[in-house]
Amino acid sequence: MKTVAIIGAGAAGCFCAAELRRCAPDLSVTVFEASSRPMAKLAITGGGRCNLTNDFEGIRSLSDAYPRGERVMKRALKAFSNEDTIRWFTERGVPCTLQEDHCWFPCSQDAMDIVRCLLRAMDGADIRVGTPVKEITGQAGNDVTPDVIGGLKVNGDSFDYVVVTTGGMSRGTSMFEGLDLEIVPPVPSLFTLNIPDKSLTTLMGLVVDASISIPGTAFKASGPLLITDWGVSGPATLKLSSYAARYLAEHQYKATVAINWLDRNENEVREMLRESALENPQKQISNTPLLQQRLWEHLISKAGLRPDIRWAELGSKGLNRLTAALTQDSYPVSGKGKFKEEFVTAGGIGLSNIDLSTLESKKYPGLFFAGEVLDIDAITGGFNLQAAWSTGYVCARSILKSFSYI
Repeated sequence: MKTVAIIGAGAAGCFCAAELRRCAPDLSVTVFEASSRPMAKLAITGGGRCNLTNDFEGIRSLSDAYPRGERVMKRALKAFSNEDTIRWFTERGVPCTLQEDHCWFPCSQDAMDIVRCLLRAMDGADIRVGTPVKEITGQAGNDVTPDVIGGLKVNGDSFDYVVVTTGGMSRGTSMFEGLDLEIVPPVPSLFTLNIPDKSLTTLMGLVVDASISIPGTAFKASGPLLITDWGVSGPATLKLSSYAARYLAEHQYKATVAINWLDRNENEVREMLRESALENPQKQISNTPLLQQRLWEHLISKAGLRPDIRWAELGSKGLNRLTAALTQDSYPVSGKGKFKEEFVTAGGIGLSNIDLSTLESKKYPGLFFAGEVLDIDAITGGFNLQAAWSTGYVCARSILKSFSYI
């Protein structure tokens, strides 16, 4: 009987186990989990509703969704796509619904339905909770003996195959010390930004469709932006933090961000202001807002304009200052914010270590990697979970093919 060890009972590990059990019921599958229960993070993802994938509409390039790992995900999505994800869960009794923001959720809006579905599909696997893995060892390349696929051991016990799905490396890399692997240093991704500007944070609670960027770089993201009591959050901010994860880490999370409150180019905004001036020459600018009233008044102040100024008094200089305030509103960032519900890390097992098609180690036959433990991460919106499903599936299929089960 072939034996498989899966290290980590998160989304990727449990999905891999479920596929192995489905296709090879006689396969021995052991899942090691350091915490007290499987899929604890999955149970709270998406605010407890589980944003299990995305419809990918509007994603022009996979790099827009996956700042790191685009090449792997291109292959993985061909093997198991977002449509396959919805079909897989629906066929197992969890109908799903697509929201206007392109995110897929279970119709019940309950992440535990996804957890219970995976546990049912894993039936027969030996799930060992409260069992941290301290060491993985293996024989590299030509050292592999004929009777053992890769000489792989987990905590001293031998297995034919090992799939590592431990998620982000916030707990360290000690289990890999016995293996010669390139590890890309992990840094946080998907976080909010701390902006110590009281004139902004007093607007807490406002949500604006805007774009946010880091001047002098190519990092930019658009979408709903939420003003909080500590700075900014919302999808636009989380996307920016994903794209700029390494840049911000290298700069100790000190930077300047520029907000384009209308998410339009400078010429378009200037023309909008001119039209408003022509239509309302004697009205006070503050009484004819282009944005929510509190934010509009804040931006008039930032432009250095009197609150009672009329459109006819604006002039070209005032027009330019107001245009700049609307399109290039800059703030200093003094660190990451308080948001941790969807904490993700950039970095992990370097993709140079693996066969991009099978996710098997190039040096250690039978050793596979899936999910966030790899140097793959995504923006918010279900893309990270899709990476878990797709890469977990690829590992399962690669193992099954290696002993001609499929």
